[in-house]
Amino acid sequence: MRRLGLRARVTAAFAIGALLLSALMALISYELVRRSLLDERERTALRAAYFDAAVVRAGLDTDTPDVYEVLRTLDTGGTRRALVHRDGRWYARTADEGPSGAVPAALLAMVADGEPAVQRVRVDGQPALLVGVPLADSTGYYEITSLRELEQTFQVLALALTVVAVTVAGSGAALGWYATRHGLRPLTAVADAAEKIAAGDVTARLAPGTDPDLARLSTSFNRMADEVAVRIERDRRFAADVAHELRSPLQTLSAAASVLSRRRDGLDDRTATAAGLVSEEISRFQRLVNDLIELARSDRPVQREDVDVVALARGACRGRGLPESLVGGGPPAPGRWSVDPRRVEQVLVNLLDNAVRYGGGPVAVRLWVSDGVGVVEVDDEGPGVPVADREVVFDRFVRGRAAHDRAGGDGTGLGLALVAQHAAAHGGRASVSDRPGGGARFRVELPGARP
Repeated sequence: MRRLGLRARVTAAFAIGALLLSALMALISYELVRRSLLDERERTALRAAYFDAAVVRAGLDTDTPDVYEVLRTLDTGGTRRALVHRDGRWYARTADEGPSGAVPAALLAMVADGEPAVQRVRVDGQPALLVGVPLADSTGYYEITSLRELEQTFQVLALALTVVAVTVAGSGAALGWYATRHGLRPLTAVADAAEKIAAGDVTARLAPGTDPDLARLSTSFNRMADEVAVRIERDRRFAADVAHELRSPLQTLSAAASVLSRRRDGLDDRTATAAGLVSEEISRFQRLVNDLIELARSDRPVQREDVDVVALARGACRGRGLPESLVGGGPPAPGRWSVDPRRVEQVLVNLLDNAVRYGGGPVAVRLWVSDGVGVVEVDDEGPGVPVADREVVFDRFVRGRAAHDRAGGDGTGLGLALVAQHAAAHGGRASVSDRPGGGARFRVELPGARP
């Protein structure tokens, strides 16, 4: 399972924290408002019930009281319903007993014992408040106050508090995203500078003093970058100096070997064979020195120019004695790319040499652009590259199994390493896969190729 990034985790923490806090505050607010409104409604209902009970008591204190008529004199409005329980019989404003079935037996017994009682009940599925007031030994007055309107108020309040909680959670997420965006901006600058250094731009540095809290980080990073730049430059100069120093004796050896090669006919077989081996090794040594010089130069930043890559590829084929018809493109057509021509030419040459030396010869060179990324593919008809070798084959002085089987060890082990180095300098990568129908397909991606 993929782990969330720091920005996502901080944003989620802000959102969850805001949601929990707002939900807690919403619950507390809801409960306080609910209790306050219920208590107020209960006090109002009690006052009204006692007042109506006094009216009923006065109306029943006659020789021949008419209970129905007394109940009709009450002004209960549309939210209260009055009942009288007298001598075991229920009376309502109408001839039927009305909602008398909603009166619990326990409350009826309390009122019959002369104790007033209050209880929340449900009448016809709606919440209500039942108040019982004793009037005489065998008479009790009951008033049912509807709480439907109050229940609707609670629903609206709950909905409003929920919307507020969700809004606060969203605001918390936005605040977290904003805070992490600005809080991580210095780290983004560090990442950008590190990417530039990895791509070969060892001059990339962090601006000092941009954030007092990160001054130590900026200073340490810049000091580290300075040390890395010094070491890279020292290693590059060492490799370049060694390669240049080797050129002079190599030229002398090459001249001597050429003399021996021209006089091989006058030598005995063993001496002629030895002279041929010396000449081949000197040639291989010269290629190694040239690759070392190119490798020493590969750490420098790319120098992008507007280049006709098709013409560049055809020139590389001509230089290797290969048909220009190998070069194809698109769709879309490759056109002109903004790349370093020296590096791209070296990529093409090394891939073609690799195909000739180890892959039985190239069969296609394709060039195209996809989403601003220039793609170079070279196919060969060799045995391919085993999956286990596809990563290490681009390392320095590493050759795949096919190289040992087919080339007899005449390669330098730096050709594909230079290809990967030039691709990385452009911010891209090099890879190898199987070619449909057999062979290997080397692919180089060069971001920012479109001018």
